Order: sequence, then C-alpha cells, then structure tokens
Amino acid sequence: MSKARVRRVAVAEPDDHELSWSSRGSRVPLLVMGIVVVAVLGSGLLVDKALERPAPQALAGCQTAVQIAPSEFLGPQPMCITAQQSFDATINTTQGAIVVHLYPEIAPVTVNNFIVLAIHGYYNGLTFWKSEDWVVQSGDPQNDGRGGPGYNLPDEPSTAPDWGLGAVGMARVPGGSVNGSQFFIQKAAWPAPGPTAVYNRFGTVISGMDKAQLLTATDTITSITIKVS
Repeated sequence: MSKARVRRVAVAEPDDHELSWSSRGSRVPLLVMGIVVVAVLGSGLLVDKALERPAPQALAGCQTAVQIAPSEFLGPQPMCITAQQSFDATINTTQGAIVVHLYPEIAPVTVNNFIVLAIHGYYNGLTFWKSEDWVVQSGDPQNDGRGGPGYNLPDEPSTAPDWGLGAVGMARVPGGSVNGSQFFIQKAAWPAPGPTAVYNRFGTVISGMDKAQLLTATDTITSITIKVS
C-alpha cells in the first residue's frame, strides 16, 4: 500500500447552527521460543478470523476503492448494490445494537458507500464524537469531527421520509460537500429552522432507538453487520 498525501475532508456537523542472541548455544532456545511465539500469535489470529462475521453472499463482490492510507481511499467506493435490494444495518455499539433500515432506492450512492465501508470494518472502534440532546454523530477516523475517507459524496436529495426521531443521514460542512463517512442519528426533532442543506437521508432506526438515546462521546461502534433480503 503506497503512501500519499491526501486532502483531509472538512468535517460535517449535522446542524446548521450548521522490535540476537549471538551465542551459538543460545540459538536452539531462541528457535524454540520463536516457534512458540509464532504458534501463539497464529492461534490468536485464527481466533480473530473465526470471530469475524463474513459479509452476506449478496455482498461478496463489494470491494473497496484503492486504499492509500489506513483510513483513506483514492476515490469513492465502487457501486455493488442495486436499488431493488433491501438492506438492514445493525450498528453494534458499547450501549447495544441499533438496527437501521437503509434506503437504496432514495440514496443509492450513500447506501452503497456505507455498506462497503461497514463490511470492511471501517467504522469499528470509532467514537460517537458528537453527542447532543437531539443528535449523535460517528464515522470519523480521527474521532474529532475533522476526518473522512478522503472523498466526499454527491448530494442525494429527497423529500421523504421526513427528518425526525431515528432519521439517519450524512454529515456535511455548511456550504461544503457531504462527508464520505460521517453519519448521524437524530435523537429528537431537528432544532429550528431545521436542515437547510442536503444531508443524504439514507436510513431510519427501526430497533434500538433506546440504545441510541444513551450514546455519548465516550461510546464507540464495535462492528456493523449488514442483512440483505
């Protein structure tokens, strides 16, 4: 993986007020020790691999764009879903599971982007860096509101469903572009005057809203799984 300098995406907030032994006699013990270490590490990796939840078969072809840094890509994620598919995302957090029904028919690029990042573990370990009485926001690899995946998303405006309790959208800098990874969940009504820009409404919480209400800036995403039906 090559290194490259990448433009940092300005962060979006979802509101408008927006490590030798040289002795010959020591080589055998060292060899034995090395074998033991490798065996232990190897078994750990196998355990971790066994605990991974594979992506659904329907998403087996979903690969990321070229990765140029630990949390950044050369460009947007390749499309691998269709608007005819139905998706539910379970966002597992330190407060519990939150299930979000996604809208590929309304925001296909946003849903595809979220799914590709999610099944490749992009969101794992990220905090809900922004937590207010009406909203929580996560998806920033810097965990401070200033990061992103190295690209933005196009606007995907919609008139329905309305913004409200449980609405899930993408963050953006007022007057700037939609962030490529940061998303938010509404915990209450959007303060007046409400959204005055496009925030790519791409899902709604259908279970675990009580867990979402408990989230604070110390909470994290442990994993996200996607169900396809």
